[in-house]
Amino acid sequence: MVAFVTSPEGLPVVILGAGLTGLSTALHLRHAPYLLVERGQRVGGKARSERRDGYTFDVTGHWLHLRDDRVRRLVDGLFSAGQLVEIERRTGVWLQGVMLPYPFQANLHGLPLPVVRDCLVAFMEAQVEAARPGVAPPATFREFAERRFGRGIAELFFVPYNTKLWGVTPDELAPDWGSRFIPLPEPEQVIGGALGLRQEGLGYNARFLYPRAGGIDQLPEAMAARIRGRNPEAIRVGCAAEEIDVVGRRVKLVGQDDWLEYRALVSTIPLPQLVARIPAAPPEVREAAAALRWVSWRYLDVATRRAPPLREHWVYVPELHVPFFRVGVYSNALPAMAPPGAGSLYVELADRSGRPDLPQVIQHLVAMGALHDAQDVAFTELREIECAYVLLDDAYGPATATIHQWLRGVGVRACGRYGAWIYNSMEDSIIQGMEAAAWAEA
Repeated sequence: MVAFVTSPEGLPVVILGAGLTGLSTALHLRHAPYLLVERGQRVGGKARSERRDGYTFDVTGHWLHLRDDRVRRLVDGLFSAGQLVEIERRTGVWLQGVMLPYPFQANLHGLPLPVVRDCLVAFMEAQVEAARPGVAPPATFREFAERRFGRGIAELFFVPYNTKLWGVTPDELAPDWGSRFIPLPEPEQVIGGALGLRQEGLGYNARFLYPRAGGIDQLPEAMAARIRGRNPEAIRVGCAAEEIDVVGRRVKLVGQDDWLEYRALVSTIPLPQLVARIPAAPPEVREAAAALRWVSWRYLDVATRRAPPLREHWVYVPELHVPFFRVGVYSNALPAMAPPGAGSLYVELADRSGRPDLPQVIQHLVAMGALHDAQDVAFTELREIECAYVLLDDAYGPATATIHQWLRGVGVRACGRYGAWIYNSMEDSIIQGMEAAAWAEA
């Protein structure tokens, strides 16, 4: 049990959730005492790793791409020289039996010439239409893709891929959900890529960092070690918030008889779960929370006896008849993720229910070059993520605005991918923790 004095100045900042945002919040609190509580048995949230028989698997791809100098200094300070390796991205798109460079919209060369021709014509028509005065903004993500890249590129890649990823059609997605994360090549790059001039380095994650020894969990564990070095009892795992009294500024932790008073509350748990724990939440806030949707999905950890023939770090797979939408090879980035000469992969499944057809999955992995043959598979593990991505539909904007406005009024800050209910990167989560710490001590 962590003991705190009860004067207003001595009350702790209580942080719910020890993912990257919660850990960053605790790391950046300089003056106030704090308690970081985590429902799971270890820190990291989705930035965790599993290990078996010498193989290491993350919760699918967690490559650390940094652009903010503050985060780069923080990460560099958590690791000794040489413990992080910087890697240049190798990414592909598997479509119609051809491995194309990523991004698809700038690398059409390799597809049948009539397909390339139709895509380029539709792309140029979209450019002309976009330049026309008075054009209304797109209302859905499908419209965004068609207007920005043309119907050919949209129908070949953006529509089917995002249907598999989100489990809903792009007509249900907000138009701007991925504007920051989707490469937007110039017309000369689209034309050059169609002619065979390979377009590389586009997008926000052209280079990334990763722990040399393997396993992204080394990042949150390093953050937690720094926190525990200041206060060994500041992190409590296997502990969750049962109820939050925003009027009395106190929280009831599961298994504890007494309430814990706080000076500020930072929540990184999923926004609907936070609202459900606050009895005082008014009806309009509860209705807004009920309108929020999220994506649950499943993926396979795949261990191979030989190194995969695939050279890419990860590959996007848009065609609907293929039972997965993305495949990554950890050991292509870091050989330490698998025993010598072997490989470790993740396969993100399009189907959210039922038993996966493993022979069919393996058949497609062999066809795309991710496996030599079926006998290469040493073992597979099926993993499930309850809340993988938040669903950015028409309802999420007004709903999150209603919830966050009310939370601010009662002195609660909800942040991180699931607390803020946004699509973001690991770096974004760390930055939001920095901002939450400044808010809590203000």
